[in-house]
Amino acid sequence: MRLYTYFRSSAAYRVRIALGLKGLAYDAVPVHLVRGGGEHRQPAYLQLNPAGLVPALEDGGEVLGQSLAIIEYLEEVHPRPALLPQAPLDRARVRAIALAIACDIHPINNLRVLQYLGQVLGAADSQKTDWYRHWVLAGLGAVEALLAGDRRTGDFCHGDVPGLADCCLVPQVFNARRFGCDLSTMPNIVRIAANCETIEAFRLAAPGNQPDAE
Repeated sequence: MRLYTYFRSSAAYRVRIALGLKGLAYDAVPVHLVRGGGEHRQPAYLQLNPAGLVPALEDGGEVLGQSLAIIEYLEEVHPRPALLPQAPLDRARVRAIALAIACDIHPINNLRVLQYLGQVLGAADSQKTDWYRHWVLAGLGAVEALLAGDRRTGDFCHGDVPGLADCCLVPQVFNARRFGCDLSTMPNIVRIAANCETIEAFRLAAPGNQPDAE
């Protein structure tokens, strides 16, 4: 398998964690999102992934995009260890937490949105930071409420084994901290992220441990 990735991409970070948790070997192919106007915008990469986004996973001659679709594919093809619980209601809960991060928080704070705010709308760096913090804290506050109000929350988002929701949570926490977000009112998120960071799959997937880290 080949994973087209960028060290600081939250979406690629999720997939790196999932691959690590499942013990799957892959070749990392860095795609720089800033250099030269962004390698993801070059014709060669657009031919591979017309969405022009990372990550993309190449497996068996097929190319998959979208981080959660990739992780669900890995779950189906390599079901052990499982990233989703067995019971339908539990699976729905885990997906809801993952989607709250991947769909409600991340899309309005990723690089292309921040670039548009600055380059097209003329927002100052301080305004872009305020935008980022506002939406991250609003979204993570909702995730914290989901975690705090459910007895199924354990050492991780669901129980005592890391899974899909944790694959999404840790990259978002990493970026929240990078932008100086105050997470002191989110004890469950902070605790779960700390638990994840003791696991090798999460450590090896971290941005600072990638071959293209800067």
